[in-house]
Amino acid sequence: MTGKTLIAPSLLSADFGRLTDEIRAIEAAGADIAHLDVMDGRFVPNITFGPAVVAAMKRSSALPLDVHLMIVEPEKHIDAFARAGASRISVHAEACPHLHRTLQQIAAHGVMPAVAINPATPLCMVEEVLSDVGMVLVMSVNPGFGGQKFIPGAMDKIRRLRAMADARGLSLDIEVDGGVNGGNARALAEAGANVLVAGSYVFGSSGYAEAIASLR
Repeated sequence: MTGKTLIAPSLLSADFGRLTDEIRAIEAAGADIAHLDVMDGRFVPNITFGPAVVAAMKRSSALPLDVHLMIVEPEKHIDAFARAGASRISVHAEACPHLHRTLQQIAAHGVMPAVAINPATPLCMVEEVLSDVGMVLVMSVNPGFGGQKFIPGAMDKIRRLRAMADARGLSLDIEVDGGVNGGNARALAEAGANVLVAGSYVFGSSGYAEAIASLR
């Protein structure tokens, strides 16, 4: 876990026709990480982008790439996303019948392994792999679309997850994704989240630097 709160604008809310310009803009505006939501139309209803876009973002910016795989059978695609330049890869506990093996596959590439859980998924689904990941991604909206409202129950889940990690002596990044904005960022950080994903709040703002600063 880093000593500061990391801001990870989600390119899901960026202008897809100007993605290289958008990632350079958030880098210049002070973002710490670029978050890329990969959707397959099966695990979630929407479809976004694949390894080729991740590789283009890697060529366009020095920001670490946080690749969130909202897909079924992620183990079939991890190698491609790792080669494309992902710094972190999150797979959903709900999509991985052999979660530990999949996390080991990510780590074998020298990429930070991370596990994501949906709002209705209990923490016990990731409890057994906490020592095998660098990050847990707590979804605070139902995945698949940007611009949704924050689900309040995620706040307590983050508190319980941080307590669980602390009790095990783990330096764990806790990322929260969905409905994050300047109004709840401080409370999320106080609850134990240290990586804040924000899509529409940043890309829908009149000034990226101001939006990112307000999240801090």
